[in-house]
Amino acid sequence: MRLKEIMKRDVVTLGTEASEEEAREQMRRNRIHHIVVTRGADVVGVVSDRDLEGRLEARSRIARTVGELMTPAVATATSTTTVREAANLMRGRTIGCLPVVEKGKLAGIVTTSDLLTLIGKGIERPVNQTKRWIMKGRGPRRKATAAV
Repeated sequence: MRLKEIMKRDVVTLGTEASEEEAREQMRRNRIHHIVVTRGADVVGVVSDRDLEGRLEARSRIARTVGELMTPAVATATSTTTVREAANLMRGRTIGCLPVVEKGKLAGIVTTSDLLTLIGKGIERPVNQTKRWIMKGRGPRRKATAAV
């Protein structure tokens, strides 16, 4: 299975000059945990709810920008990356999302929640129900009969 089959195409983005408050509001409004940070059409970072965690209580008087809070040098994937490759990349780097880039432009995003949803639903075909065999009698020479 490829990322193009599970990625979200509507990606919330902010520029590097956006405020911390704007990022927090976008996350709250869209019920998301990651925002892709862009400069023009280029993906330059990701800001997560963890990056903003605790900042509300320990706020300094200086307003911070998303560019200052983001994680730069983001790992990205393409729409043809397999789900397994994406999961291993995310696990290996301990990250919660992968921006999906096609021809240098942001095409979507895949998060750990997307991967967990996929696992929960099952990516394989359903297994046929097995028949239960009930033994009639206790002797070893008796034949089993199928009960559905």
